[in-house]
Amino acid sequence: MTSAVPTSAGAVPQGERPLNMCGPDFPFAYDSYLEHPAGLGQVPAEHHGTEVAVIGGGLSGIVTAYELMRMGLKPVVYEADRIGGRLRTERLPGAPDDVVAEMGAMRFPPSSTAFWHYVNRVGLNTTAFPNPLSPATPSTVVDLKGRTHYATGLDDLPEVYREVARAWDQTLESVDHSRMQRAIRERDVATQKEIWNRLVEKLDDQTFYGFLCRAPGFSSFRKREIFGQVGFGTGGWDTDFPNSILEILRVTYTGADDDHMSIVGGVDRLPRRLWEDAPDKLVHWATGTSLASLHEAGPLPAVTALRRTAVKGRPGGNITVTDASGSTRTYPAAVFTAQSWALLSKVDCDEDLLPIDHWNALERTHYMESSKLFVPVDRAFWRDKDPETGRDVMSMTLTDRMTRGTYLLEGEDPEGPAAICMSYTWCDDSLKWLPLSANERLEVMLASLGKIYPGVDIRSHITGDPVTISWEDEPYFMGAFKANLPGHYRYQRRLFTHFRQDDLEERHRGLFLAGDDISWTAGWAEGAVQTALNAVWGVMHHLGGAADPTNPGPGDLFDELVPVVLSED
Repeated sequence: MTSAVPTSAGAVPQGERPLNMCGPDFPFAYDSYLEHPAGLGQVPAEHHGTEVAVIGGGLSGIVTAYELMRMGLKPVVYEADRIGGRLRTERLPGAPDDVVAEMGAMRFPPSSTAFWHYVNRVGLNTTAFPNPLSPATPSTVVDLKGRTHYATGLDDLPEVYREVARAWDQTLESVDHSRMQRAIRERDVATQKEIWNRLVEKLDDQTFYGFLCRAPGFSSFRKREIFGQVGFGTGGWDTDFPNSILEILRVTYTGADDDHMSIVGGVDRLPRRLWEDAPDKLVHWATGTSLASLHEAGPLPAVTALRRTAVKGRPGGNITVTDASGSTRTYPAAVFTAQSWALLSKVDCDEDLLPIDHWNALERTHYMESSKLFVPVDRAFWRDKDPETGRDVMSMTLTDRMTRGTYLLEGEDPEGPAAICMSYTWCDDSLKWLPLSANERLEVMLASLGKIYPGVDIRSHITGDPVTISWEDEPYFMGAFKANLPGHYRYQRRLFTHFRQDDLEERHRGLFLAGDDISWTAGWAEGAVQTALNAVWGVMHHLGGAADPTNPGPGDLFDELVPVVLSED
């Protein structure tokens, strides 16, 4: 177990600063903004205690509410299901507290610096996540086309796998990878913008797969196939092949796919602890005030309707919210952090909530499907040694079979109960599981893994019922996370920049969008935090407040950091 500050031996080249996810589209230093002693800003005293609706109790919503409360506003949180959103942890029967099933987000890179600010704030512990071939993983098995390879490191795999790894490194250098990472480490905004703005114009129309096909190192279909099914870092990349190459570069440039950590006891502890936390620096509210104390009966239920309403004495921007209980309340500002498609299908919306271009961007949003299934087991039996080979009897597994990715999860007690993420799949692979019940899924998975480990009786170690999820079938999510397709940069830019509303007509102001699907890094908790901070700045500015001059916020530096504008002609 490590401290709450994630570190990884060798992750930072000697003499260089660590990577962070504050770029390259909008290279604002969110981590420095959070750590500054002046705080995020303030609103005029006459607005202290003013209610602001926060729709959605996932990480973005909870961070938004937490920071609005610290400013002296009164966030009113609406949540349709449970606090945490896709930071969803299930406890397994008979398992200790540190062995859990992470149904959504489960691994977090050190470069998620704004995310770690809040992890550290509430004192959570972390441990290294067992990705394929990582130091935290005793062994990895790669099973493709019926052939199985056992490895404790990349050098144990056949030469073709090392060729693929070298080809990927060479391909990344063709888009200034090392230079961009150096600029991110050094907070060199000018270089980030110079590289990225050029690449956005050049690559927005290209799929990940098309980009690979044009790379000399991937002229071989066999190498593209291996890379797609095995990849490096978290595993195979083929489910991302139809997506924009810009989505992939945002991940690799910022180190988002490297050196992952998990939260001991479950990542849902982060939003739940923020909910209960009483900040030591509060404006207006009494010492000991928390989000929980402002919501004595818990969050309000699901939002069913959003309207613009004229209120005497208030300029435009008033948002009237109706929830599932039938209650209706009007606010001078609101932040919508739930999955953006809900505005199209789950919530009855006034068309004036957003400009038409923003509605258009929401309609074009592309979501990835994802499914997982976990089982509790009696112990980490995979560490047993095969008497003939001396190898682990089972390993973290990457395969082209139905299971695709299988992860072995241990607690602090090496002899105590453990868990297996039997299968973690995306897109078409996820849809294959959708019609099956949890037990039906388990039977297919056991049959698939039985072909890879014919001498291992996995079933005999299972101690409880399987726990499963298909995010595309979750009514308040309808998918795991957004992933832009080629040509979607313009849509993404509209959604991300929506928090700065000075250029919008007054009738479109006062509702702010947040959440990882609004961010440039959808699918990463860091994006949820960053867009929450954008929305907090937006609400503060909307109510006549301002950041401290010594700690300008994302809206204050917007014009010098603004994401590149692509022509729409």
